[in-house]
Amino acid sequence: MPELMEAARVLGVETDQKPLKSGVAYLNLVDHGLPVKSLDRIAQVVAPGDTGFKYRIVPKASLARSKTSRRLTTAQSVAVTRLASIWSQALRIWKSESAARDFLNRQHALLAGRRPIDLVLENEIGAGLVHDVLGRLEYGSAV
Repeated sequence: MPELMEAARVLGVETDQKPLKSGVAYLNLVDHGLPVKSLDRIAQVVAPGDTGFKYRIVPKASLARSKTSRRLTTAQSVAVTRLASIWSQALRIWKSESAARDFLNRQHALLAGRRPIDLVLENEIGAGLVHDVLGRLEYGSAV
């Protein structure tokens, strides 16, 4: 649960002034669509300076439609949340944003030479694989 709440903080949906009371409250936010600013926040921390990165998460045309309602769709919110969760875990393990970014953007042997960021953005299964590698790194069993 702490990782989930950290992801919510990264996305700007949980603050000291507006705390989430539970994981279910976070799920409800995602189901109703996160604010578009959450996409901007995760894109800025994961890929600062890359103005096109957010379009890898939500295509440009879809994002233009979302800006009218100022909310992402549920599916877009799930993708944003997935990336925020992996980012939070990587940051906890690597202890610095630059090291976490380096891990996400470097090919990894345990991922058949693929970059973790690509797998996370691809789908939930890819994110699970990256989560497993991070867990192995955290607990000292990665080879």
